[in-house]
Amino acid sequence: MIISVSDNASELGEKAGSLAADILKNAIKKKGEARIVLSTGASQFETLDYLVQQKINWSKIEIFHLDEYIGLPVTHKASFRKYLRERFIDKIPCKAFYSIDTEKNIPELIDFLTQKIREKPVDAGLIGIGVNGHIAFNDPPADFDTRDAYIVVKLDDRCKKQQVDEGWFETIADVPEKAVSMSVWQIMQCKTIISAVPHKEKAEAVLKTLTREITPDVPATMLKKHSDFNLFLDRNSASKIFKV
Repeated sequence: MIISVSDNASELGEKAGSLAADILKNAIKKKGEARIVLSTGASQFETLDYLVQQKINWSKIEIFHLDEYIGLPVTHKASFRKYLRERFIDKIPCKAFYSIDTEKNIPELIDFLTQKIREKPVDAGLIGIGVNGHIAFNDPPADFDTRDAYIVVKLDDRCKKQQVDEGWFETIADVPEKAVSMSVWQIMQCKTIISAVPHKEKAEAVLKTLTREITPDVPATMLKKHSDFNLFLDRNSASKIFKV
C-alpha cells in the first residue's frame, strides 16, 4: 500500500490522475490497449478533471464504471452515467464505455457486463471510499464472498445521506433503495487500485480503513489486501491519521 497526502483536493487529483495516466500509457505501449474502471461522486471531480486532459490514446481504452441506481433515469442529475458522460466520456474518443443501463432487464444487463469485464484484465480501477467505508455501492456489511462481477445491492441510510449531503438528492427519501454495483471481489481484480479520497467528511472512513482489521463492516479495508493499492488523501481526509 502506498499513501500520498496532498495539501488540497486539486493537488490530490493531479497526483491520482497522473498515476492513472501513466498506467494507461504503459499498458497501451506494452499491449496496444488498456482498460480502466472509473468512480463517480464529488470526491472524484479533481482526479477525473486532470485525467481527461492528458494526452492519451483513448481510442485504445475501454472504460467501465462501478455502479448505478435502479429506478433512476439517466437524465437525473444523480445518475452516474450522466455524471461520467458529461465529465469524461463525451470529452474523449474512447474505444468503448460499458454503461450500467439499469432501465434494461437487470439479470441480462449483469450477464452482459460480466462477459465484457472478464474478457481481459483491467489495468486500473479508480475506486473511491464512501463516508460509511463502502467501495462502489457495497455498503456495510459488504459481501466479501460472492464471485459475481456485478450484484444488486440495497443502499444503507448513511450512504443515502452522503448522496444528499453532496447535493445529488433533496432528501434521503428521494434516493433509490437499490443499485447495481461491481462486487468487492471484482474490484480487487484490477491490476492497480487508485483511491482518491479528499475532504473532511471522509476522515473517519479513512481512519477506519487504515486502522481496522479487514472486515465487511468497513468494506474499504479489503483494499489493503491488494498488491498495488494507492491511497491519495488531502490534509482534511488524512486529519485523523496523520499530523499534517
